[in-house]
Amino acid sequence: MIYHYIYITTLVILALMLFACLIRAVRGPRVADRIVAVNMMGTMVMVMIAVLALMLNEGYLVDVCLIYAMISFLAVVILSKVYIGVYEERLHKSQEADGEAAGSDEGGTSDGLY
Repeated sequence: MIYHYIYITTLVILALMLFACLIRAVRGPRVADRIVAVNMMGTMVMVMIAVLALMLNEGYLVDVCLIYAMISFLAVVILSKVYIGVYEERLHKSQEADGEAAGSDEGGTSDGLY
């Protein structure tokens, strides 16, 4: 009987923490903060499913938890790859813009020959 109240309390605390992570995922301020918040949300959902498996005494929920863990891991890896790709693209664009600005100031000629 006391375990039931402990499980409920744990689920409520995890729900509040999940809501805080959702706020961080929406507000940012950086993309890396959002990715970490999404990863934490996935981890907390896995813990909530595990607590529910204990509370309801259902073994299949542990299997659901493991599948959710794999999907969450893959989602974070894909989000990280996309973020790295966007960052590298911005970096190359800024380097090209810097190179064009430096090339136009060198000798006053448009082709860069002296």
